[in-house]
Order: sequence, then C-alpha cells, then structure tokens
Amino acid sequence: MLFNSWEYLFLFLVTTILYFNISLKYRTFLLLISSYIFYISWRLDFALLMLAVTMVNFFGGIKINASRSKKSKKYWLALTIFLSLIPLIYFKYFNFLIENINFIIPFFDNNLQLPYIEIILPVGISFFTFQALSYSLDVYYGKTNVEYNFINFSGFVAFFPQLVAGPIERSSNLLSQFRNKHLFLKENFLIGAKLFIWGLFKKVVIADRLAIYVNNIYDNPELFNSATLAVATMFFAFQIYCDFSGYSDMAIGSAKILGFNLRQNFNLPYLANSIGDFWKRWHISLSSWFGDYLYIPLGGNRVRYYRWVINIFLVFLLSGFWHGASWTFIIWGSLHAFYYLVESWGDKFLNLIDFNFIKRYWGYKVFKILTVFVLVCFAWVFFRANSITDAFFIIDEILSFKKGDLYIGSSAVTFILSIFLIFLLLIVQIMQYLKIASMYFYKSKAPASIQFLWYLLICVAISTLSVSSNAFIYFQF
Repeated sequence: MLFNSWEYLFLFLVTTILYFNISLKYRTFLLLISSYIFYISWRLDFALLMLAVTMVNFFGGIKINASRSKKSKKYWLALTIFLSLIPLIYFKYFNFLIENINFIIPFFDNNLQLPYIEIILPVGISFFTFQALSYSLDVYYGKTNVEYNFINFSGFVAFFPQLVAGPIERSSNLLSQFRNKHLFLKENFLIGAKLFIWGLFKKVVIADRLAIYVNNIYDNPELFNSATLAVATMFFAFQIYCDFSGYSDMAIGSAKILGFNLRQNFNLPYLANSIGDFWKRWHISLSSWFGDYLYIPLGGNRVRYYRWVINIFLVFLLSGFWHGASWTFIIWGSLHAFYYLVESWGDKFLNLIDFNFIKRYWGYKVFKILTVFVLVCFAWVFFRANSITDAFFIIDEILSFKKGDLYIGSSAVTFILSIFLIFLLLIVQIMQYLKIASMYFYKSKAPASIQFLWYLLICVAISTLSVSSNAFIYFQF
C-alpha cells in the first residue's frame, strides 16, 4: 500500500475519523490495527516477522531494565540485538554472503558452489528493526523509561505513517506520544496537509518522471555517451532526493494530522557546504542513529587519531551496507568516509595558513555547495549502478568527455519539463532556506493568499503531470 494510492488515502481517512471519535483508551489499539492492515497489504508473514521483532525488544527492554548488574544488562542487550538482527541478516544479507563465498571457493575447489535461496526482502525491515533496537539501546543507556504496555510499544514500532521508510523514530520522542490525548486541531491539519501535498508532488511529479530517464540510461549505460550519463546521474540525485524526502514529508504530514510529531528527516541537503553538513541534512534519522549507537560508543572523536579515522570509516561503511547487500553500497559509504576525512584535513590546512578570510565571501560558499553536490553525485553513481562494473564504466565514460549528441529520452518536452521541475525545486529550496517558503513546522512569511494559490497549483500539477508511480526507492532497504 503506497502513500500515493487511493487505498492509503481511504485507510488514513477512516483511521483519522475513528481516532478522534473514540475513547482515549482505544486509540492506540486503533492505530496498531491500521498499521498492521497497512503492512499486511504487502504480505501477512512479513507482519508476523515485525511482530516477532517487536516482542523481542519489548521483553528485552523489560529484562534490561530489571537487571541489577552491568554484566546482566549487557547480556540481555546482546541477546536482544542478536535476536533482532537475525531476520535482517537472513533476508537482506544471506545471499550476499553466499555470493562472496562462491567467489572465494574456486581458489580451493573448482567443483563446489553453494546454492542461492529465493528470498523476498520484507518491506521496511531495516527501518522497523533499527527503530525497535533504538528503544532497547536507550533503555540500556538509561535514556528512556521502560515500557510495560505492549500495545503502546507495538504502536511505536509499527506506526504506519513512518513504518516502511522512516523517519527512524526514537522512543523518547514517539513512544511517549501514544500516551497523549490528541485533539483534532485545524493548525495540525493544515500543516500536515501541506506537507503531504508537497511530498506527493515531489514523488509523483518530479521523482517518478526523472526515474524514467534515469532507469533507461543506467540499465543500459554502454549505449550512451558522457553527457547523457552525466545528466542521468544528476537526474538521479534529484530523483532519490524527491522520492525519499517526498515519502518523509508525507509520513510527517500524515502523523501531524493525527497529532503526532515525527522527526525531521531532510533539511535541504543539496544546499550543504560540506560533507559533514550534508550528513546533518540527509536522512537525518539514520545519520543520528549511527552517531548515537555506533560512533559515540566507539569513542567518537575522543580517541587517538587513528582510532577516530577507523570510527569514521566504520560508521560510513556500515551506513552503506545498511542500504543494501552489495559492494556498490559499501563503496558508496566508503567514498563518503573518504570525503569526510579529506575535508577535515583541508579545514586543518586552511586554519594552519590562516586562509579563513576567504570564507566571508559568498562566492566561496557557492563554490563549496557546488563542490559538495558534484562529490555527492559522483558517489550516487555507485548507489544507483546495477553493478560495480557498470559504476566504473559510467564514471570512466563521464570523465572521458567523449563528444556526442545528448539523449533527451522519448520526448523533448518531457526532458525540458524535467529540467524545469528541478529548477523549480531549487528555487523553492532556496526560499525555504531563507524562510520565505514554509518548511516542516515553521511559518511562511508569504501571505495566506499566495500560499493558497501555491498549493492549489501543486494540486493541479499532481492531477495533470503525475507519472504512473513506482514504489519508493527506500522500500527496498
């Protein structure tokens, strides 16, 4: 069940109407039922898997909290993490392990090959697993109180607006909200509706349109020249942003209408002026998850320099591996680690030679934003390519600057419209950066009449320019 479907709209409307018209004690149970209906629309057995992960962390949290010794707490935490990760490792990484073992085996025995298993990846398994684990880890570190109400905890793990692609919520934010008495507020409805409409526009008008061009090029890279591959890579940068941030906007908007406040997941990432800044703006809930539960426990930057370098590489490498069981994702994560370290060395060099005066000039800031965007696009090649071979071929072709006509797809009008939509997005993003246009929960400076006209135009664009929709990219993670 996709956000951009009539089935979701029906489920959400029915849930919302019932939610604000039933007794408080039944509301969380209603949300839980709606969440499981939402997830069962993909497969029933996947819902049972989510229930199992929920139970492991619910009872694990109780055991961790009840433990009197640090050793006992560590034991129950380790067991909870182990049992939670078994399904994720099996469904997402088992065949990747077999593939790499089969690559090594011929060096020892040419006649032996391990068989692959037909595995369908449960939608959103990485998201609800990490969300459930964040609760157990927070109980262990004393950052949240243990939850004894199984319905509330199940609602927290399965909350349908953000279930399959985030934001990855923390118990300290979302779980406590299930105990609140939410009222239907006009302000919440308007904020939520505007977020949902804007997210839907980014998904069905921009992302899905760009996907047609990108898929055609990246599925057959050997057929196209340097300029075409470069344009397809830039298009993918905006496709994945509009696809994923569009989902996040719709998730946050849906939750807001119900009275729930979800975490911001994107903050104008393509206006970042450094790689570190980019990761504070892109998929914020995942970045902070790895920061809080991996980087900081490893010592963060409070260790010797070589250990810090290892910590950075480990966090980015695992972040890449979280996205998919492929070496392309591992290289993508490692590239960002390399960028981050080179950037830190560059900053130290500028400080050493007292070159900081240049930072005052707007031209330098624009240069940094463009440089970061180019580096991010370079890494996106590995993220999107079907294989490492394809990725290196695409990079080699782009850097060769071979002449040739630019492929514009099936229609020049569609190609020009795609470019126009990207420029429109950038203009809106700059206006959001300047707080002229609204973003998430702060108020717009524009008059109410202008805002009404803007969202009316967006609705018209959705109804006339939307493309036959694809599943959200991050559903596969």
